[in-house]
Amino acid sequence: MPLRDLHLILNGKSADAPGLREAVGELRAAGHGVEVRVTWDDGDARRWASEAEGEVIVAAGGDGTLHEVVQGLMSRPAAGRPALGIVPLGTANDFANGCGIPAEPPAALQLCATGEPVAIDIGRANDHWFINAASSGFGAEVTAGTPDELKRLLGGAAYTLMAAILAITFKPSQGRLRLPHGKIHDDAVVAIIGNGRQTGGGKQFAPRALLNDGLLDILVIREVPAASLLQAARELQDLGPDGKFISYRQAPWAEFLPESPVPINLDGEPVSFDRVRYELAPAALRVILPHDCPVIGPARAL
Repeated sequence: MPLRDLHLILNGKSADAPGLREAVGELRAAGHGVEVRVTWDDGDARRWASEAEGEVIVAAGGDGTLHEVVQGLMSRPAAGRPALGIVPLGTANDFANGCGIPAEPPAALQLCATGEPVAIDIGRANDHWFINAASSGFGAEVTAGTPDELKRLLGGAAYTLMAAILAITFKPSQGRLRLPHGKIHDDAVVAIIGNGRQTGGGKQFAPRALLNDGLLDILVIREVPAASLLQAARELQDLGPDGKFISYRQAPWAEFLPESPVPINLDGEPVSFDRVRYELAPAALRVILPHDCPVIGPARAL
C-alpha cells in the first residue's frame, strides 16, 4: 500500500476524540506523513484547506468543519486540488453517515490513508459550495436555531426538540422554485436540494441520489392541512414528481425565488439569499470513500 501525506484539519472542540491521537501515531509509525492543525476560530478550516500541502486534506469534525474544508478546497485550481478525507466527529455527520464512512475516528482515519479517491459532483448555491444538501424554509430554521450547547447535551435529538419548538410559530416560506422543465412550485414549506441522500441528523430525503450522476435531487414539501396528513404521508412514501403536497424531482439546476430573503442551510451552515440558483460542478472533487459507498455509481473511481 503506497504511503500518503495527510493534512488533518481538526475542529478544536473535538481534539480529545477517543482514539484519534493514537491513530495518528500509528499512521506515522507506518510511514505516512500526518500533519495536524487544530482550528480555533471560524474560518481557520477554510483558510488552511485553501493553502495546505498534502495528498489528502482531512476534515476532522462535524458538518460545519466539512463545509469549511470544502470551501477551501474548491477555491484551489482543479488541476492541483488535493483529495478530501473525512473523520466525522460532529453531532449529525449527515454526509459521512450517508456515505458509510466509519463513525469511529481510528477507522475513518485509516480509510483516509488507504482508501481510493472517487470523483464526485459538488453543489453550488450562488457562490457558496455544498457537498451534501441545501435546505430552505423550516429545515433551515431548525438547523440554524439549534444551540451548540443543546447539540452537545442531546446529540442528534437536539434537532427533533428544536423542530417541535419552532413548529408552533413557523410561517411557510413564500416563493417559487423554477426547474429546467419550467415547473414552478409555490408556497414551499421546505425545499431540500440534495447532492447526498440524508440531512437533519440522519433523515433520508433523496433515496435516489448519487454523488456522481450530474443531477440534483429536489424535495419540495408544501403546507399540509391537518385533513390531508394521510395523503401527504402516502406521497412521502411514494416520492413522485407531481404530488399535491410533496414532490421529488431530479435536475441539473434549480432556482428559488422567495418573496423576501429566506434562510438557507448549506451542509449545516446558515446563509440568507434574496434569490438562489443551485447547480452542480460535475466530478469536481476527489473524496476518499468506502469501496461499497451506497451513494456512488460505479463509473468514476480514479
